Amino acid sequence: MAGLHLLDRNIGGEYPRFATDADLRAFEETPYRERIAAESTYDAIRLGAAHNPDAPAIQFLPNSDPADKPIVISYRDFFARVTQAANAFHALGVGAGDVVSFLLPLLPEAFITLFGAEAAGIANPVNPLLEPHQIAEILESARTRVLVALGPMPGTDIWQKVEQVRGSLKHLKAIVQVHGPGDPANGIYSFNDMAAQPSDRLISGRKICGEETAAYFHTGGTTGTPKLVRHSHTNQVYQAWVVNLLLKSRPGKNLLFGLPLFHVGGSLTQGLSTLSGGGSLVVLSGAGWRNPASIKNVWALVERYKPETLGGVPTVLAAALGIPPGSADLSSLRQVSGGGSAIPVAVGQMIQDKFGLPVLEVYGMTETSSVHTIAYSDRPIRLGSVGLPVPYSRVRVVKLDHEGKLERDCAVDEIGVVIMAGPGVFGGYLNEQHNKGAFVDGHWVNSGDLGRIDKDGLLWITGRAKDLVIRGGHNIDPGPIEDILFQHPAVALAAIVGQPDAYAGELPVGYVQLKAGATVEPGELEAWVRERTPERAAVPVQIYSIDPMPLTGVGKVFKPQLRWDAATRALTKILVPLTEKGIACSVRVGPHGSHGSMATVTLVDVPQDRRDAIAEEVHTKLGPFVLRHEVVFK
Repeated sequence: MAGLHLLDRNIGGEYPRFATDADLRAFEETPYRERIAAESTYDAIRLGAAHNPDAPAIQFLPNSDPADKPIVISYRDFFARVTQAANAFHALGVGAGDVVSFLLPLLPEAFITLFGAEAAGIANPVNPLLEPHQIAEILESARTRVLVALGPMPGTDIWQKVEQVRGSLKHLKAIVQVHGPGDPANGIYSFNDMAAQPSDRLISGRKICGEETAAYFHTGGTTGTPKLVRHSHTNQVYQAWVVNLLLKSRPGKNLLFGLPLFHVGGSLTQGLSTLSGGGSLVVLSGAGWRNPASIKNVWALVERYKPETLGGVPTVLAAALGIPPGSADLSSLRQVSGGGSAIPVAVGQMIQDKFGLPVLEVYGMTETSSVHTIAYSDRPIRLGSVGLPVPYSRVRVVKLDHEGKLERDCAVDEIGVVIMAGPGVFGGYLNEQHNKGAFVDGHWVNSGDLGRIDKDGLLWITGRAKDLVIRGGHNIDPGPIEDILFQHPAVALAAIVGQPDAYAGELPVGYVQLKAGATVEPGELEAWVRERTPERAAVPVQIYSIDPMPLTGVGKVFKPQLRWDAATRALTKILVPLTEKGIACSVRVGPHGSHGSMATVTLVDVPQDRRDAIAEEVHTKLGPFVLRHEVVFK
């Protein structure tokens, strides 16, 4: 197939430039449906494989070591194995509306399972690090028919979890074991036996329509009841198409891959986009970026595999900055992209200053099939902004009433709720009860985030209307943890909020108002939560006792006040070295008209000739935080 963009019927030898809004609108004059060359993810991967069947689709590095010889799967073999997987699932009774769930690390078999499941029915990738009861709830909510899971292996407890939850899954008909012999008499089949299936056609004869459901992705936090997002094939193919378009991806190029497949950033933004675009996924071990070797070797891996884009969540990018590149040849890199949570401006600035690379921050959610806005590489980069809507998508910032109904659109730079529409926006959650309030003004999905749109049309995220705490890319629902605190006999009121953290983005902290006359011992409440929640990441790192708890006019806890207090405590601690030098320093975090929140650092009685140096020290210490700050001298 001619052209750079394998999923686009119209793009030839050069990618279009989007230097102006007029360029973008002119591009959009051709309807999206006339551009797209694939109806389904299966078709999309077929196009990627047809470009150069002998090229590597996946290069798996078991130890994330650039010196190792990778396990290579060519496009010809990868597409054949996806087809065989689809046929094996069909033989196990999977039809277009049936679900294949999987619990797998980042092995080549995980990619084959994901897209084979979507070709046979509906894929449901599940985080294998969740607790068994959480896994069981997701699998049962999805009405899982076939479960693919890693067999017994040292260093992983996935199979033990499968054995724990299997009996509670009423719809389960078969289990497929990866790296295991299987046990057909007990409904367990070996993944390797899929090779007996035909590889040249779908034996179901299925012709997949774009509107059909491709996958469910669980969202809503690692604690609390998960929501299952329904993605159509159109949703997912659009994500692959638009990412390749805006990153100007080229067939034959490598991408360092370390994001999990139960996250849309891994499965779609990086996975499907690369595989449908004729690129190669260099998979950084089964643990991905969670493997310390992946970070330690990052620059040697760049030199060895020469990716054009380095992409990851902000914690990965920040950790990579801490690794000296030495003499590694990084000349292949054209750009850095990141999302999942906000990239601290200081991290983006360091990448630009240190490597001379543009930082393309993205914004989206599972419900938009991942990337919905991006900093356009053809325009000046505004660090801190998440850019503009991707082609054929739209963003609005609106005011909602107390029932979540639309009141009006916000003015330029006025903060409101971010809502989004476009081909990537999902059609709703699997459980109809979860759809209440999910959409605004018809088909616009309510992000739950607060933001503003500036005079240039750039979107700036200023906070969250919803209360999730995002710890290193993991969503933590405060509700269940607050419920546990409320059960303590001394607690009258409780709230969990995110405290800024330079590495994790946020850490959960708790606030309690004790009952009249009640007391607690230091660490008592933290221990109380730790003993009663299965999710270690959700345990508050600190619980503060305050009286009174800040409340709204209708008696709800006013969480912005708590977030400001938590941020004040965190930043004050960071600046302790200044006070130890005898410099009077105070921090106040509060609301800000443009940025949502702002930290004001006040320094008292600093001599004029020392002010620049002290201010620079403050900026250096607070730079890694997403929260904006200013320095004031008195």
